[in-house]
Amino acid sequence: VFCFSDPRTDPWPLVHSPLPVTLIFAFYLFVVALGPFYMRKRKLLKLQGLLIAYNLAMMTLSSYMFYEFLVTSILDNYSYLCQPVDYSQSELGMRMARVCWWFFFSKVIELLDTVFFILRKKQEQVTFLHVYHHGTMLFNWWSGVKYVPGGQAFFIGMLNSFVHIFMYGYYALASLGPQMHRYLWWKRYLTIMQLCQFVAIAAHSSYNLFTECPFPDGFNTAVFLYILSLIALFLHFYYRTYIKGKQ
Repeated sequence: VFCFSDPRTDPWPLVHSPLPVTLIFAFYLFVVALGPFYMRKRKLLKLQGLLIAYNLAMMTLSSYMFYEFLVTSILDNYSYLCQPVDYSQSELGMRMARVCWWFFFSKVIELLDTVFFILRKKQEQVTFLHVYHHGTMLFNWWSGVKYVPGGQAFFIGMLNSFVHIFMYGYYALASLGPQMHRYLWWKRYLTIMQLCQFVAIAAHSSYNLFTECPFPDGFNTAVFLYILSLIALFLHFYYRTYIKGKQ
């Protein structure tokens, strides 16, 4: 299963070859590296209208994906402990594969988060954590959609979509201007929510490494190790921002 691409998703946009996502990622790194130099002698862009529209659109997309992951998994009696991929052309199997593709494509769109930071000269937001998270999610979900669009992977997409509803809601409020800052006291809890999500995914993927489950161990191992790196980076961010920052 690990070695052969899913014939259902293979012809879908950006899936067949790793070349398109590699070129997108290379261009992304190019923008991250040279964008600040380009903006150095230029006025920052406010982009308020664009940001409000973008964040509301991402909030809507996240809500749609969460709904699709949740409803399809319920209708198809998905197990939260062990769920192999349904490689059939059944209606529910295809529905889960489609929402997995949309989740992957949302990771392509989310690269714009970084572009907007650079255009607004908020370079301090473009941290190693930010670039690492955006870049790696792109490749992780490309491989997920190419080889295992469904099964155990649904849990990651469902949780992440749920968290992103609140995350892009926060960004939408923040983009309305300084007068909204008093309503944004819950940023710390957003970070806690992200950390809880990672812990849940780590538990979910590691459980299958110790049980007999017809879902590729290679994917569960990769997810587990990757999630550990995110937990470490987000804990460091939490400490620096909310504990050391307050001191």
